[in-house]
Amino acid sequence: MYRVLLVDDEILVRDAIKENIDWAAIDCELVGSCQNGQEAAEFVKSNPVDIVLTDILMPYMDGMELSHFLHDNYPDVVIVIFSGFGEFEYAKKAIQYNVSEYILKPITAMELTTVLNKMKEKVDQRKKEKVKLEKLTKASENYRKNAQVIRSKAIEGLVTCSKDIGESLEQLRGMGIELNASNYKVAILDIDIYSEICQIDTEKRQESALMAFVLFNISDELVSRENAGFAYQEGSNRVCILFQGVRNREASERIRSICREIKQKVKEVIGIEVSVGIGKWVRSLNELVDSYETAEKIIQHRYLLGGNLLLDEQDLKAETGISLYDTLEQLTDALKTGKRESMQRSLSQIEECIKKSYVEKSRACMYLEQTIRAITNSYRSVSSQMEDYDARKETLLQQVTEQKTFHQAIGLVKEYAEQVFEKMSSINSTSGQRQALLALDYIHNNYMDPDLSLNSLCSYLNISTSYFSTIFKEVTGETFMEVLIDTRMKKAKELLENTTMKNYEIAEKVGFSDPHYFGISFKKMTGKTPTEYAREYRR
Repeated sequence: MYRVLLVDDEILVRDAIKENIDWAAIDCELVGSCQNGQEAAEFVKSNPVDIVLTDILMPYMDGMELSHFLHDNYPDVVIVIFSGFGEFEYAKKAIQYNVSEYILKPITAMELTTVLNKMKEKVDQRKKEKVKLEKLTKASENYRKNAQVIRSKAIEGLVTCSKDIGESLEQLRGMGIELNASNYKVAILDIDIYSEICQIDTEKRQESALMAFVLFNISDELVSRENAGFAYQEGSNRVCILFQGVRNREASERIRSICREIKQKVKEVIGIEVSVGIGKWVRSLNELVDSYETAEKIIQHRYLLGGNLLLDEQDLKAETGISLYDTLEQLTDALKTGKRESMQRSLSQIEECIKKSYVEKSRACMYLEQTIRAITNSYRSVSSQMEDYDARKETLLQQVTEQKTFHQAIGLVKEYAEQVFEKMSSINSTSGQRQALLALDYIHNNYMDPDLSLNSLCSYLNISTSYFSTIFKEVTGETFMEVLIDTRMKKAKELLENTTMKNYEIAEKVGFSDPHYFGISFKKMTGKTPTEYAREYRR
């Protein structure tokens, strides 16, 4: 029988789930009902549990924190999160804690029964995998029983501050290891195919411990040969090195050389690639965790740069915001004017700009989302039939955040740009649509002119105002004045968000000769005065 724990701070929800599920019929037992994550964590410590059903927002310890606790301490427990609509995107972030299912409230008894049946299969699968892994790793039991394991645990506890420093040092002295150098540096070595940038199936998960054992042996051999420090295993699939010595350029380059040789040797022996993140120098053992955390942060750049890395903190610039404004302008112009090579060049520039910024995944995804919206807005400017592309855009935004690497994510964006390019090229094939597109470009390039009018635009196009108004409305779904005001307001928003210009300066920049009228128009469009908008959104 499968043991289920229910966690929700609403007693009515807990009672409803207790009473409406036929637990015996699905071979389950509700072994506990807790009102917050803290209570649930204490329950799991003393009671075996197979499946945890938890809400997100709860006092003392919420569902995300509980998932983190279970992931780190009880990895065999299958986690199911249920949440309200407003919490759903937040809940998806719990994927890093191995959450198996997300359920949107309210949920029926039938739906929850279906989910529980699926989770039973997950429980069975994990138990089978655990048995297989135990059989597979029996080959390395002799290693885990010897002093190397004790040494690894002692050094790991020292580096991560998970154990008392004095206790760790005493344990290491008992093994003949003295740590009395003037400086220390921690490196993390992670096998790429078992990391978060790859989809790890059952077979790979089972072999990861053995491959990490090979990586440890190679690292230990080379570090010992150079008398540079100590290698140790962290968990079952990662190796770390505690380097010690004098802090200077020669020592730093020697450490890079050792790590480079380890990477090459592992590639030769087992044919797999390893990424290495080298932390900063620290002076005392108390600061080792700072070096470790630096190395951990560097390893995370695999998302942006791909695997097979060898980086230390000197390779990375401090994260700063980047502006894609000009490049996105070039991209939208290329889409509107049908210049494929220019479009592809702009996308490549965006890709390189993001990669060189060394930003974290969340920030990189934000820049890709800006690009997707710019592409969609280009199509919106020439077509009123946006339903399919609006839906495609939302799906794409979700897919981009789910990709394991930046290379995969930017590939989806480029594919979307090609689709929009083809669609816009077909729209441009008719004369009326072509004239409407030229009009949009003219507005885009001249919106800052306070004298821009329907007459001046039609004079530029050499077309009558009545005919133009008809075709423009048919193609864009909006009037000339609606598009002009919308363009001016978008530009005003950008200036309010990204500059410290005064309101009257912005009014002049976007084509309003009267700052008072600009303020009235802005509030009509946004519901806020320019000052209120800047206070809320200025970066």
